[in-house]
Amino acid sequence: MSPAYESPHAPRLGGKSAVAVFVAVLLAFVAETQLAQFLQTTLEYRQSYFIFYTVHSCFSLSLPIHLFYLLCTTKNGLQPLLLGLRFAIVQQLTSRSEQNVDIRHRTPTIAKTALLVVLLTIFSSLPGLLWFAAVPLASVTDITAIWNANAFFTYIFSVKLLGLKWGTLRLLAVCLATLGVIVVVYGGTTASPPGPESTLTSIAHQPAPFVGDVLTLSASLVYAFYQVVYKKYIALPTDLDLTSESTNYQGLYSADDADDENQPPTSSKDKIVYPPPFGLHPNLVIASMGMCTLLLFWIPIPFLHYYGLEEFRLPTRVDTLMAIAGIAASAVVFNAGTMILLGIWGPIVTSVGSLLTIVLTFFSDMFFGTVPFTFSGLVGTGMIVGAFAMLVFDMS
Repeated sequence: MSPAYESPHAPRLGGKSAVAVFVAVLLAFVAETQLAQFLQTTLEYRQSYFIFYTVHSCFSLSLPIHLFYLLCTTKNGLQPLLLGLRFAIVQQLTSRSEQNVDIRHRTPTIAKTALLVVLLTIFSSLPGLLWFAAVPLASVTDITAIWNANAFFTYIFSVKLLGLKWGTLRLLAVCLATLGVIVVVYGGTTASPPGPESTLTSIAHQPAPFVGDVLTLSASLVYAFYQVVYKKYIALPTDLDLTSESTNYQGLYSADDADDENQPPTSSKDKIVYPPPFGLHPNLVIASMGMCTLLLFWIPIPFLHYYGLEEFRLPTRVDTLMAIAGIAASAVVFNAGTMILLGIWGPIVTSVGSLLTIVLTFFSDMFFGTVPFTFSGLVGTGMIVGAFAMLVFDMS
């Protein structure tokens, strides 16, 4: 693609840091998958919503952990780091009427910030909840195939909302990856299908395939839309060679170009770290969503218990607690890493790259004896790997 016609939202490789995050995301998903299988099958603890609530609430730990790491490994203090994050938030929440006010003197509106966090939490959680609702109604095979069509939907939304051009190579890669998923799930390899908390679902199935398929399709569409909206409005430029490009993300209110007084302070006496260090802003977002989950998403638990939809039962065994802790830790890495990659690579490459979890899960299932080796599984995983390689070539 010629640079003259390239959208500012076009994906880039992002250097070694992005590759390291991507590897961590893949390994974290496989760990989450195997631990969740162990929790539900061997330990027989199948409190799906409670696990969902516990795991997503633990997202709130991602920001404190990252800040602690930065304080131990860099010379930056806590206040400059927090001021840099505050500056980023203020920029995103700036309206046209406020553009003439020195941005260092603005205060992030609590109502706007809270509304943004709640909306992000709903859009990120809704696909998982729809998935939970669909699993008892339709087959895992159908649900997995439909869910992973979100890579194709993400491409459509990216073209429409991010201004990307229709690229033959990208479209071919997305279609190849989607076809690879279909080959895997319909070729006899059905264990451990990836999806939003897919491994936390119940084993039992009831025949209502049309409703289940519609719910899964809705979940796939919502998740694809969420990824693109996050890239367009929330993500900051995190690639080191892109941090100076103001067009790499779009504020929520599309304020006009700021004048010099609205630029971040850069001298040492101003004590502010901007742009935020790699991955810190996505961890702020994911931690805010985790706190929102902790404070609000407990409300359905007593109703689920009262109406017999899911009996509330706290884990009492040490191995069950350890399994849940392991799932939460791997989920924090997976989701925080995914948010970072959405900002660097964009939703198309990230969604196709996430399909590589099928490849790793396929081989890990064979290693642990969960599923047998099948030729269709090998062909399907090869198609997914090939599709991701095409996208990497397109970025390079």
